[in-house]
Amino acid sequence: MHGRILIVDDVATNRIIYKVKLDDAFYEPLLAADGRSCLAIAREQRPDLILLDLVLPDMPGTDVLRELRADPVTRPIPVIVLTASRNAEERLAALSAGADDVMSKPVSDQILMARVRNLLRSRGETGFVSSTWGMPAHSVLGLAEAPSGFEVAGRVALVASQPEKALRWKHEMQGVMRDTLVVMSREQALAISSPGEVGGQPVPDVFVIEAGLDGPAGGLRLMSELNSRPATRHCAFCIVSAETEGKDFGIAFDLGADDVVDQGIAARELALRLRILIRRKRQADMLRASVEDGLRLAVIDPLTGIYNRRYALPRLAGIAAQAAQEGSDFAVMVVDLDRFKSVNDRFGHAAGDHVLSEVARRLSDNLRISDLLARIGGEEFLVALPQTSFADAERVADRLCAVISETPIRLPDGQGLRITASIGVAMGPSAGHGSNAIAALVDKADRALLQSKSAGRNQVTFSQTAA
Repeated sequence: MHGRILIVDDVATNRIIYKVKLDDAFYEPLLAADGRSCLAIAREQRPDLILLDLVLPDMPGTDVLRELRADPVTRPIPVIVLTASRNAEERLAALSAGADDVMSKPVSDQILMARVRNLLRSRGETGFVSSTWGMPAHSVLGLAEAPSGFEVAGRVALVASQPEKALRWKHEMQGVMRDTLVVMSREQALAISSPGEVGGQPVPDVFVIEAGLDGPAGGLRLMSELNSRPATRHCAFCIVSAETEGKDFGIAFDLGADDVVDQGIAARELALRLRILIRRKRQADMLRASVEDGLRLAVIDPLTGIYNRRYALPRLAGIAAQAAQEGSDFAVMVVDLDRFKSVNDRFGHAAGDHVLSEVARRLSDNLRISDLLARIGGEEFLVALPQTSFADAERVADRLCAVISETPIRLPDGQGLRITASIGVAMGPSAGHGSNAIAALVDKADRALLQSKSAGRNQVTFSQTAA
């Protein structure tokens, strides 16, 4: 099964019809005849999507929507409202209550299934954390605080076949939404090259694009192009189509549109739909940033801000592989602070942390961008120098030893503390660049470090096989 879909309708015939359609599409249908059953099934079984009729025997569908959105467990579930009513106010009320879409019955099977696929795909892109950990993604990633009632204004780009049409959209919506509305041509949209801004202004959160831009399906082609570019791939897209039935809506959803509307849509409804897209886009941005931060922190030492062992060893393997391919030499150093335990014992761990951070800074300031610096133990650092000869490695090691010892480190209380370090060096290429060969090379540098310690500390020793 591709996903579980909860059908909520008080008419048994409707439930059976939708169940057959979903069965044929290899979805797993769940059935509910009233609002309370819907809420119970949603909380207990957590369907991937809900098809909700607005007219229910025990409570209004809008109340069901509000309860779904108020519960952290059911809040992320997409909801498509199906209604026989053509009343614009009811559609607006459903969107305001939390519906992802409102469709008027009878709904084209092609459009409904395309919309279902579209929302399930969107949910799948942001729901991997919750499916892995069994809890809402925002909780796993440290975003557990309730969302603020204040929402920052978004930026909406309007792209139509004629500038006059885009300007009319802007004029109609300016009175019902506070977001920034910008008229763009197709060429201006494609000229966006930076993910941060265009023409000194932020990249739009949402593109509203006319489906018939520059000919049939021209808007869909523009959307596909923008979707493939780094600067705009995370934007939301709303397609404005002249077709109320048929293939245009379904194709647009399957090509990645976040919403598809008829060109006769009321400004208030379009504004609500765009606000939903902006909110959803901001949530996806936050999730993506949290994941990226988590990945970055997984390889960064939180105290010193340099890389940790998890990152260092694979990177060292890459340096060794490159050296083997080029036939060049490289150096591996293990740097250990001398008598560091006495710093913690005499001045406290806060002073020790300050010393480690300052040493990391001094080491970093005296290495090239291409060099590797990582903290691999309490007071132990790993340095790798690609494309480096024995003589150059010797000069760098002596310089690192000197920059640590020559200038006292100023502690937070104002005291100056002189720190020294011992360094062991091993030269590559090693016998290979697999994990065992890399471990053996680091071990050589570590044994050379022990010789520096035994010889009196504050000095550099090369592995006996380095030359």
